[in-house]
Amino acid sequence: MAWFQNVGIIAKQHDDARVATTVARAVSLLSARGVRTHFEQTTAALLQRSDGISIDDIGERCDLVLVVGGDGTFLHAARMLAEHDVALVGINLGRLGFLVDILPDEIELRLEQILSGAYDADTRILLDARIGDQAKPERALNDVVIHKWNSVRMIEFETYLDGQFVNAQRSDGLIVATPTGSTAYALSGGGPLLNPRLDSLLLVPICPHTLSNRPLVVPGSSRIEIRIRNLEPEQVRLTCDGQVDLPLESDSSIQIERSRRRVRLLHPQDHNHYRILRAKLGWGGHTHSDTLC
Repeated sequence: MAWFQNVGIIAKQHDDARVATTVARAVSLLSARGVRTHFEQTTAALLQRSDGISIDDIGERCDLVLVVGGDGTFLHAARMLAEHDVALVGINLGRLGFLVDILPDEIELRLEQILSGAYDADTRILLDARIGDQAKPERALNDVVIHKWNSVRMIEFETYLDGQFVNAQRSDGLIVATPTGSTAYALSGGGPLLNPRLDSLLLVPICPHTLSNRPLVVPGSSRIEIRIRNLEPEQVRLTCDGQVDLPLESDSSIQIERSRRRVRLLHPQDHNHYRILRAKLGWGGHTHSDTLC
C-alpha cells in the first residue's frame, strides 16, 4: 500500500512536450500503486485534460503534491498551498533547482521510494509581509525584496527590529530572506549561506551607499519594520519571491515576520544539502560520485 493516497500535480507552464512526458511517467507509477491523482487547473489545461481543480482543492484533497518544473514553479506552489500543510516534492525541469531535487531520469525510482515512506522530511519557514495596516499578508518562501523601480536614484529607508532602531541607509533596496532564500537573490547581494533548517532571517542591503551596511542574520522570531522615506511616485516596489509585485508610497511602513505557516518538503532519502551546494555553486571538492539529491 502506498504511503500517500491522493497526489496532486502542479506543473510549469510552457515546455509542453517535456512537461507532458514527465507527468505521464509520474501518473503511470502512481496509478500502478493505486494512488489517485488530481491535476491543478492550469496544469490540466496544459495537458489537454478536462478534470482540473483549483489549487485550494488540491491542498484540501491531497496529502502529497508533485511540483513539476523549476524553482519558480515550486515557489508559487509553496505560497499557494501554505495554508493546507500538504507535503511537496519537486521534479526538476528547470535550470538551477535548489528546491526541486528529483531529476527526470530518476522519477520512477525516487517516487517509488517516497510512496513507500522512504524519504527525508524537511520543514521550511515562510515570511509574511504587510504594507501599512494591510490585513492579509503577502507570503514568501525565498525572500521579500524592497527595491527601487523606474529610477536611477537610491532609496532611503530605516530598519527596525522588534521596535528597536537598527539603521538608516541609502541603497538600491533591501532583501529580507529566509534560510531557504539565502541561495537566491540574497547570495548575489553578498549574503551568507544559511542552513535551510535554521530558524533565522537574513537582511541584505542591495548596493548600499555606505559599505559599512552589511548583511545581518537575526532570530527567526524577529519582527522587522522598514520605513520608506522621500519617495518619488513609482520609485519603490515590494516583491515576494520575484513573483508578487506591489507599489510602495512615500512614508510607507512594511512589516515582515516569520509566518505561522510552514512548508513541508520531501526529499529522496539520500538528500544532502551540502552536496547540492557543491554541485549547484561549483565549489571545489565536487567529486564524480556526487549526485544532486
